[in-house]
Amino acid sequence: MTAGGGAGSRAEVLRRVREALGGAGGARPPVPRGYARRLPEAEAAARADVVALFTERLADNRAAVRHVSADELGTAVAAALWGREVKEIVVPADLPFGWLAELDGVRALADTPAVDLGTLAAVDGVVTGCAAAVAQTGTVVLDGGRAQGRRVLSLVPGYHLCVVHADQIAGTVPEAVGRLDPARPLTWISGPSATDGIEMVRVEGVHGPCHLEVLVVED
Repeated sequence: MTAGGGAGSRAEVLRRVREALGGAGGARPPVPRGYARRLPEAEAAARADVVALFTERLADNRAAVRHVSADELGTAVAAALWGREVKEIVVPADLPFGWLAELDGVRALADTPAVDLGTLAAVDGVVTGCAAAVAQTGTVVLDGGRAQGRRVLSLVPGYHLCVVHADQIAGTVPEAVGRLDPARPLTWISGPSATDGIEMVRVEGVHGPCHLEVLVVED
């Protein structure tokens, strides 16, 4: 490309940017937001249908999922950890005590004071809650709020057990976004961490847990 051609291309790019921003001092053009905010099957899909779709998409994303009642949650957490022969976990400091009440033979480290990275890498897993979930994509969302802890807790250990209450499951991504605070540190998790970037070979656990397990609590 000649020098003149490069300058012309640059000028064209800047012209388009200015046009998109409404020109110098001008009003910005409206952003179209006509995307679906609800599941297409119905304007207000039945709660059971939303939960069922979430379960199906979690399985598609290679995450394990179980449905439990609120009374069964402590036993289900313990059973999930025992099933993976977990010996030590880290948990957010404000994780509800009842979630771990049935543990026996598993050491739980509360993240207060903050656990160092070496310890996080050495534990067998982490147990957290979530801020929201998305049925259409099989995604859980953490924002650092109650029972979720620091973002690093869900990124370093190799196994993540996440508790999702049925009423936290939104049908679509836009619906979930409407429930979240954009100023908070949002972490969107759709199955175990994986990449296909090297010769299109799937490798799990590169930048997060190798295993994601979700307990859906139906109150």
